[in-house]
Amino acid sequence: MSNSGSAIVAPWLIVIGIGEDGVAGLGDEAKRLIKAAPVVFGGARHLELAAPLIGGERHSWQSPFEKSVEAIVARRGSPVVVLASGDPFLYGVGATLARRVDAAEMRSIPAPSAFSLAASRLGWPLQEVATVSLHGRPLDLIRPHLQPGARVLALTSDENGPKALAGLLAESGFGQSRLTVLEALGGGSERVSRHLASGFAMEDLDALNVCALEVVADADARVLTLASGLDDRFFEHDGQITKREVRALTLSALAPRKGELLWDIGAGSGSIAIEWMLADPAMRAVAIEASSERAARIGRNAARFGVPGLVVAEGQAPEALRGLPQPDAIFIGGGGSKPGVMEAAVAALAPGGRLVANAVTTEMEAVLLARHARFGGSLIRIDIARASPVGAMTGWRPAMPVTQWSWIKA
Repeated sequence: MSNSGSAIVAPWLIVIGIGEDGVAGLGDEAKRLIKAAPVVFGGARHLELAAPLIGGERHSWQSPFEKSVEAIVARRGSPVVVLASGDPFLYGVGATLARRVDAAEMRSIPAPSAFSLAASRLGWPLQEVATVSLHGRPLDLIRPHLQPGARVLALTSDENGPKALAGLLAESGFGQSRLTVLEALGGGSERVSRHLASGFAMEDLDALNVCALEVVADADARVLTLASGLDDRFFEHDGQITKREVRALTLSALAPRKGELLWDIGAGSGSIAIEWMLADPAMRAVAIEASSERAARIGRNAARFGVPGLVVAEGQAPEALRGLPQPDAIFIGGGGSKPGVMEAAVAALAPGGRLVANAVTTEMEAVLLARHARFGGSLIRIDIARASPVGAMTGWRPAMPVTQWSWIKA
């Protein structure tokens, strides 16, 4: 965020939240500011709702939206009112403008958010409810929230959103979940209807709607548990996958922290990067994979796990690492014995960054032993055996041992 010219302290940008009840829902101060504003920005619907109060210029949002942001910033120091839906700082325009305008130069007068209104209609304690915006965002983002017994409020993009959400629930094993659609909350055409996800057939919905989910899981539902080491069967793979138990230990060694970026080199199925991103919505990852077939598979897995923001960089390391944003942590699961890969990974990390590498081949193990001798860090051997039939009885079948090197850059 930057401001040009001399410092301006007094708020010149007023961001006012407005609900479907329009002028009737505004406080006296908000009404006064809109009346006095020489220029008012907002969506066409917002400008129509506040029309009785607007005496200055009206500017509807342009496409792309950044054009309107530039027009607002260009008026720095002159009074500007921006109208927004509900709470401008909850998935709203307020957060966008705050990246360009200092908080001391802004004043916000929020209205109740769609989530607040929905919770009040349903009698749900908002602090106990998961909230997610699917407005202009992938529907797959709902997947990590689908926990048995959970309550979820989801803001959709349009009148087709509830049907699409019901379809996702049904195909993922959550068809018995209760889905309440709350339309045009706070306005004269407000409507609340209740459905089973598997039987959703409602048409002619208002484009402004919130879906409230009471999650019920079938016996075979795709529940993404909260522990590291998700079931291997959840991943589409061709055998190139860090197995469940090793994956849990690897993620523990990577030690994810909120908002960090991971490079997953030789990503295979993308399982490490995907579970890294599931740790928190703020997590970021880049999966580097040389095979185009596997790269496409990683993208499909990311969507099915509700982390569509996973970036897939198709190419061979170390060349494919050039130009990527600096990582906070790196995992090397494949290709680490190739010339230049380890050197590029070590060079890419900032001080304090973590590197974890797994080896199942003697060639890669030799690389890790040499790195450990030179740099130190932690070196462990992971041996796992699984019970399996031996004729009419049961015995232990060992998996290939894994050598893991963990290192923190000084």
